[in-house]
This record gives sequence, structure tokens and C-alpha cells, in this order.
Amino acid sequence: MPAALKAKVPAPQNAGAWPQETHARKVLMLAGCVQPAMMPNINTATARVLNACGIQVVVPPAAGCCGAVKFHLNDQLGGLDHMRHNIDAWWPWVEQGVEAIVMNVSGCGVTVKEYGHLLQHDVQYAEKAKRISELTRDLSELLPMCLPELQKKLKPEQIAQVGLLAYHPPCTLQHGQQLKGGVETQLGQLGFKLRVADNESHLCCGSAGTYSVLQADTAYALRDRKLGHLNKLQPTAILSANIGCITHLQSGADVPVRHWVELVDEVLAKSQ
Repeated sequence: MPAALKAKVPAPQNAGAWPQETHARKVLMLAGCVQPAMMPNINTATARVLNACGIQVVVPPAAGCCGAVKFHLNDQLGGLDHMRHNIDAWWPWVEQGVEAIVMNVSGCGVTVKEYGHLLQHDVQYAEKAKRISELTRDLSELLPMCLPELQKKLKPEQIAQVGLLAYHPPCTLQHGQQLKGGVETQLGQLGFKLRVADNESHLCCGSAGTYSVLQADTAYALRDRKLGHLNKLQPTAILSANIGCITHLQSGADVPVRHWVELVDEVLAKSQ
């Protein structure tokens, strides 16, 4: 592979076990097209953390790409086809009263939250798309309701061993979804020491979907600028909420770059 692409491919990862418990509370989750292959532990960690909070994660196998990648590449019609396909895969569960559609990739989440807008003129799908967008939640939006259970199960001494963490809020989360400060606040309430960069925390890390592949020089300049600010915090790890940001930052970082839910899952396991 070209060096610019090879640097973005992480080492093989053990995803661990998917929880087998069933719960009355159920949410859907999009497996994603990149995440299961690149960092499968993010999905299983999400299922385990929500399971610990009494919420069962269901992944309809027929659902596929959210449509964002085709939109990045100016194939809007192809992207809309992906959206319709996902709506068809999710709709039986929506009719059964599923609680939410949870997104642990903020790039996918911002796209699915726009299904209602993007398909508003489609007579067959407009109402369904609107409902799908209404049900869609970023994983961090479930944290407030999970806090009481996690606070009971996470041991303070295990949290203390983690040390200081740096957090990079993805553009698709803080700007696209307008979700600012939630991850930092909620993890702080759990006892984690989490800080965003002192400078330019609002700026892109350079990943931006396909941008880091098609415009590598600019993307890596932005990456190094972002890592420069994050490294000043001297963190034990860098956390984020989007697979693109995570793999892009990891390609130049000396410390682990992970999804925040992986850390919660790891501390939860050590607290058993």
C-alpha cells in the first residue's frame, strides 16, 4: 500500500466478546463499513458498556454504509440509495418500538441525522427518513442516563490509574451535530481526567472522511498541527469519537488514540 494509506491502518485488534444478555430496553447500532475491520473493539465495547447499563444493542445485518462516503465523492444519488437501504433494514425494529438508533461514529451520526432532510422530497421515504433522524443519537447522548449505573460499577482506583487524557472532539460531533462538551462533562462526572487542547480544539484534525486520502499533504499538516496541541497536555492517551479521526491521529501519535467508549469498557472490565 502507499505509505499515506498504510499509516492509517491500525494493528489487528481483539474485539472481545459481544454480550449475550437480553434487556427490555433495546437500541439499534450501525456497524459501519470501516470500523468493523479497522477497530472492531469500538463496536463490541459499545455493546458491553450499554449492556452494563441495562440496554441491549442490536445490529441489523442488512444495514450498510450510512451514505456519507458517496456524498464525499459527489455521488449524491448513490448516497441516497444507501440511506434508503438502511431505512428498510431498520424499519421493522422501529415499528417494534426500538428506543433509539445509536451512532458511535460521529461522521455516520451526522449523516443519519440528516436523512429526514436529504429524503424530504422522496414520497416513499420522506416520513420514514424523518423518523429515523428523530431516533438517531450519538453514543455520548446516552451517557447521562447511563451515569448512575456506571458510577456504581466503575471503581475510582481503576479510573485513577488511567491518568490524564486528551480529547479531540470531531468536527462532525461538535459542529455537525452541535454536541459540545458532553463527552468531557460526563466522563468527568465518572472521575476521568479529560481535557481538550488549550488551542484550536475547534479545528479539523485533517481526516474529514475521504479528504485524508485524496488530499494527503494538507491532511497530514492538519494532523501534525492538531497533535502538537494535544501533546502539550502530556496525556497517557488521546480519545475521540470518530473512526476517521482516530486512525488519522494514530498515524502520527506516540500515545494510543482510542474511542472514549473503549476506555470506559476497559475500566469497567477491570472493576469487576
